[in-house]
Amino acid sequence: MSEHAREHVRVAVIGSGFGGLGAAVRLRREGITDFVVLERADSVGGTWRDNSYPGCACDVPSHLYSFSFAPNPDWPRTFSGQPHIRAYLEHVADVFRLRPHLRLRHEVLTARWDTDALRWEIETSQGTLTADVVVSATGPLSDPKIPDIPGLDGFRAEGGKVFHSARWDHDYDLTGRRVAMVGTGASAIQIVPAVQPEVGRLTLFQRTPPWVMPRVDRGITGVERWLHRQLPFTGKARRGLLWGIRELQVGAFTKRPGELGLVESLAKANMHRAVKDPALRAKLTPSYRIGCKRILLSNDYYPALARPNVDVVASGLAEVRGRTLVAADGTEAEVDAVVFGTGFHVTDMPIADRVVGAGGVTLAEAWKDGMESLRGATAAGFPNWMTIIGPNTGLGNSSMILMIESQLNYMADFLRRLRLLGDGAALAPRPSAVAAWNRRVQARMERTVWKSGGCDSWYLDASGRNTTLWPGTTSEFRRATRAVDIGEYEIVRAPEKPPAEPAEAAEPAEAAEPAESAEAAAAAKPKRAASRGEKEATA
Repeated sequence: MSEHAREHVRVAVIGSGFGGLGAAVRLRREGITDFVVLERADSVGGTWRDNSYPGCACDVPSHLYSFSFAPNPDWPRTFSGQPHIRAYLEHVADVFRLRPHLRLRHEVLTARWDTDALRWEIETSQGTLTADVVVSATGPLSDPKIPDIPGLDGFRAEGGKVFHSARWDHDYDLTGRRVAMVGTGASAIQIVPAVQPEVGRLTLFQRTPPWVMPRVDRGITGVERWLHRQLPFTGKARRGLLWGIRELQVGAFTKRPGELGLVESLAKANMHRAVKDPALRAKLTPSYRIGCKRILLSNDYYPALARPNVDVVASGLAEVRGRTLVAADGTEAEVDAVVFGTGFHVTDMPIADRVVGAGGVTLAEAWKDGMESLRGATAAGFPNWMTIIGPNTGLGNSSMILMIESQLNYMADFLRRLRLLGDGAALAPRPSAVAAWNRRVQARMERTVWKSGGCDSWYLDASGRNTTLWPGTTSEFRRATRAVDIGEYEIVRAPEKPPAEPAEAAEPAEAAEPAESAEAAAAAKPKRAASRGEKEATA
């Protein structure tokens, strides 16, 4: 049991990535210091700590992929790599004095709402604590998803190496090995060119080809960095320009997918420059509208695929026979290692199995037909519980930091409302408000490229509903989450305790003790009189 077991805090934040650290900073700025940040790992950073694969970098420009309240004038490149982003998050933890609030190696096992006490009881791997409010900032890119491939255990038994891109095994040397890359998402297009020069043979199992645009990346000059340090408004202007360009692009994704045809032409030209083989180009050309799946950025992915030690299998991995991988189209490949770049549990977040609401129902059970929340933050049946990067808050073309900061605004106002209500009160979103919000979101979703573009993406849940992305601009979301509409919430009060039952009549005293009973009664009278007198004097 840790020294922090059984403590009570005003707010418990789960996770220490951008969302969790951002929440911690905002709490301090709101004057709330009675909080903890529960982190299952031994350091902060979230997905930028976990993903350390070769070539890992962000596909959002650096000056837009940082907090507005913590600008970094010293980003080394226009698109920063994983080490620099992780270092930035460590810097945020230090500058805003968050270290005393961190509870590292505290994995949340369960969080259960106590209806009588109006608080959350949280069991962690290091003990238990209680909190008035829980802010879940575990993020959608935290738990890797590895498909259930028949024969994979046998591959391991024969000495084959298997790992996910988010759990990269840096002790395993790929030099000269026969390596299979399964998946063609944002991680895969960075891993492939990074490992291609050193492996003996690389086989890419591609279920669906991505659209890939050039990555306009360069080093940020010393003069630029000096300017941003000495004149901070120049960094703000740079950020504002990057934001504005992306805001103008949103309409093509959400209302007018037909306008994306020009972007497709640019992506095809990017491919033709690097891939001269018509057969390979045919394998790499998507059959769906660009933007339906996330548009990827790379200058070296296509050139790597054209190298002689790379094979592209235009089919997904179906089974494993010993050391032989077999694709759905029957193609076989002998390999030594399998790297899965198959994404994360996004529409079925594992934390949902661990959160138990007011009716004893888990969040996963409440979301069995699809994730739903009010303004991406709160869920019906889960009082005083909020999520950062919740349902329908993701983006297809801009920076998630913008959405996180909007949700921090909402969190701050939620806590202000609770403070005004005083002790003994909690807020729970009305089911009708949650349903109304989600009807509006899903109605807008029908016009988007993510629904009409003809692809099957990780944005969609098992029923084909997009519960991941926000179908509008970041400024629209900022307005929608600027403040809590108290009419969308029920004020929950602790149940009243039943009045105490009247005491039963005393049993007659035994005949053998009449003197003792009388003496006790006589002794009690002056004490009661003195007590009343003391109260009157005090009053």
